Amino acid sequence: MHIHILGICGTFMGSLALLARELGHTVTGSDANVYPPMSTQLEAAGIKLLEGYSPEHLEPAPDLVVIGNALSRGNPEVEAVLDKGLPYTSGPEWLREQVLPGKWVLAVSGTHGKTTTASMLAWILEYAHMAPGFLIGGVTQNFPQSARLGETPFFVVEADEYDSAFFDKRSKFVHYRPRTLVINNLEYDHADIFPDLAAIQRQFHHLVRTVPGSGLIVSPAGVEAIEQTLDQGCWTPRETLGAEGDWQVKLTAADGSAFEVWHEGAAIATVNWEHTGEHNVMNGLAALIAARHVGVTPEIGAQALAAFKGVKRRMECLADVHGIRVYDDFAHHPTAIKTTLAGLRAKVGDEKIIALIEPRSNTMRLGVHREALKNCFSDADAVLWYQPSHSDWDLDELVNHSSVPAQLEHTIDELIHGALSLAESGSHIVIMSNGGFDGIHQKLVGQLNRHAL
Repeated sequence: MHIHILGICGTFMGSLALLARELGHTVTGSDANVYPPMSTQLEAAGIKLLEGYSPEHLEPAPDLVVIGNALSRGNPEVEAVLDKGLPYTSGPEWLREQVLPGKWVLAVSGTHGKTTTASMLAWILEYAHMAPGFLIGGVTQNFPQSARLGETPFFVVEADEYDSAFFDKRSKFVHYRPRTLVINNLEYDHADIFPDLAAIQRQFHHLVRTVPGSGLIVSPAGVEAIEQTLDQGCWTPRETLGAEGDWQVKLTAADGSAFEVWHEGAAIATVNWEHTGEHNVMNGLAALIAARHVGVTPEIGAQALAAFKGVKRRMECLADVHGIRVYDDFAHHPTAIKTTLAGLRAKVGDEKIIALIEPRSNTMRLGVHREALKNCFSDADAVLWYQPSHSDWDLDELVNHSSVPAQLEHTIDELIHGALSLAESGSHIVIMSNGGFDGIHQKLVGQLNRHAL
């Protein structure tokens, strides 16, 4: 079968393409923005990528078109699909129908931390010789690609609350019907499709309704938004984590690079790994609990976490040029920004941290989080904001009321110049965006290398 995917370079759709290819289908795809790391692994898998959206991409006609949720009516290729009467479906529906039947699905949901936690969980199962399948919305560095079918019934999926397609406004995760469900956290996000937190909670409630009574829900204790959601109805056993939960951690290193796992009043495992930050510690604990549900002991899980290499674009160190380190981080929400910078601060002490921010996510672009953004950079020494031309709000107020030195730039060259003027040996430059950021990563590293000569 020839499957053509619209929006193929999105993290979810790109991973879906890899599964379709592994099933033996001929796979092609269109996207307006083709950039690494997704484009690289798709091309390596023999998947043809087409730039832009054109009706000509549908000639000869594919057997099925899978339409990503970023596309809507008015898109030339979408209109051609409808006019030609071609068979089409959404990505989540295709996954449920073609991959998930008969699987023990372990789904990782939440406002942030999904990609990292799902990657940890898949790696723990792999380390335990359980050969899981998985679909992760990012490129994990423990596996050569972000999705595979696997050799056993266990399948780990990153469960996103964003809508499925222009013709299916349900959240993606309602299609997955997990037996093991992780809810990492629950905050307001995706302001382009959800009017308020209650609307998101309703979608999470729909997800909770699909988990069987013989399953398990893993979530932090005492998070009001999660408790309210579960109070709408929960028919599944639950295990909690956190200070008041069934599972706790005790840090043995202040930056989170070492911690003990406690359960029922006893320390049962110790993790020593290369990652830092309380958010990563809690992600790791959630993955350990979920893996235990399918038979992996916490001791084996802790060993696996010690060998976990991380995920591309999650505080990925791109370069260290004469003592100046450059990181790429997939920032999309104030809480994620705050916890990421706090983790780095705990690791580097008094060394200078410079944050470069593109408010690219739909919610940040709309200005919904403008108040929260004022308070999430306390662990940085300086913040450089990028004002994209398509932003729906002016960042001047944010810069003028910043709690740390901040400046606003309107071009990538100005942003790089500003970062270089502040950086010195021992500095850490964190580039935070959920997109390609106009190639600033490579340009900045290139400038640093030239200056170092």
